[in-house]
Amino acid sequence: MKRLNFLLIPLFTILVAVSGSIVTSSGMDWYRTIMLPSFTPPGPVIGLVWTVIFILATISALIFWNIHKPWGKLNRGIGFVATIALFIINGILNFYWSFLFFHQHNIYFAVYEAVALDLTVIGLIALIWPKSKWAAFLLLPYALWGAFASFLTWNVCALGMVDIIS
Repeated sequence: MKRLNFLLIPLFTILVAVSGSIVTSSGMDWYRTIMLPSFTPPGPVIGLVWTVIFILATISALIFWNIHKPWGKLNRGIGFVATIALFIINGILNFYWSFLFFHQHNIYFAVYEAVALDLTVIGLIALIWPKSKWAAFLLLPYALWGAFASFLTWNVCALGMVDIIS
C-alpha cells in the first residue's frame, strides 16, 4: 500500500497523455489547414518531446513523493500537498491546452492557457528545488519546451490574425 504512488502517478501521467493525444488527433484535419510558423517542429518530433517530458515529469513526481515519505508521520505539510496539487493542476492544464487548441480551435485562449501551464511548471520547480534539486532539474526540459510551445502558440495566433485581416 505504501508504494501505491508507483502505480497512481504513472497512471495519472498516462491519463493526461492519452486524453490529450485523443483530443489532438481529433483536430488534426483542422490543424493542417491553419498557417504555422516556419519553425514549427514536425509532428513526430513534437510527439517524441512530449513523451520524454511526460516520463521526466513522472520520475520527478515519484522522487518528490518518496522524499516526503507521505505515509510517515513527518513531512506531511502544506508544501507536500501544494506540490502534489500543482502536479495535478499541471496535468489538467496540459490536457486543457489540447482541448482549447485542437478541439475548440480557440488559439487565442490557448495562448493564455499555455502561459498558465508554463507558470505551473515554474511553480513546481520552485517548490521541489529545496527538497530535491534532481527532481526539480528533471522538470527543466518541460519548462523550456513549455516556453517554446507558448511562443509557438502565440505565433500561430498572430498568423491567424494576419490571415483574418488580409
